[in-house]
Amino acid sequence: MTRLSVNINKIATLRNARGGDMPNVVKAALDCERFGAEGITVHPRPDERHIRYKDVFDLKPLLGTEFNIEGYPSRDFIDMVCRVKPTQVTLVPDPPGVLTSNAGWDTFLHLSFLQEVIMEFKNTGIRTSVFIEPNPEMIRQAVITGTERIELYTESYASNFHYNCVRAISPFTEAAAVAVEAGLGINAGHDLNLDNLKYFAQNIPGLLEVSIGHALICDALYLGLENAVQLYLRQLKS
Repeated sequence: MTRLSVNINKIATLRNARGGDMPNVVKAALDCERFGAEGITVHPRPDERHIRYKDVFDLKPLLGTEFNIEGYPSRDFIDMVCRVKPTQVTLVPDPPGVLTSNAGWDTFLHLSFLQEVIMEFKNTGIRTSVFIEPNPEMIRQAVITGTERIELYTESYASNFHYNCVRAISPFTEAAAVAVEAGLGINAGHDLNLDNLKYFAQNIPGLLEVSIGHALICDALYLGLENAVQLYLRQLKS
């Protein structure tokens, strides 16, 4: 069954817009868990424009579900993750200053770098996932990095879903089959929402987890956070 991990970055963005501690990031994360979320995701960036490193340390001892920390594996990021020891670290190839994640890893070009970083996390007992596009060759090469999972970058699926859902899902179904055959666990994220999530989950074999933040928090403005979490869970379990 596919787990829902709620990315709370946008809660932190709203807090940071005024300073202070409203909305409270830790409370929002605990509320998401209480409303049924099966994981919490954060993506701290060097400029701390949303999630701050302090938030990560504040969250870890209080969360009861899986904790997933996403980010570019700079030395500071690696050291922070190894201290916090989340359930999972998702490696994303976004340089400092980028607005949002917009590409997957080139697992050929960055093979040795990823191998070194992943080994460091594995030695600390942290599950690793690599953010990747639905490219079968990149996925096969990801096995050599030592990662346990991949996270499929779903922006192209979301962008094309309403034009032709069958065509939009096709490369992801193929990529998932390759990952399963290679023994990799499959996560997914980026622009998944209430319109396209159910179809994606129904057509991706072995989908273990989706990480959803922006769309879910936007929906929560109209529906309330509890209703939004419940509606996303319903898409995954129906």
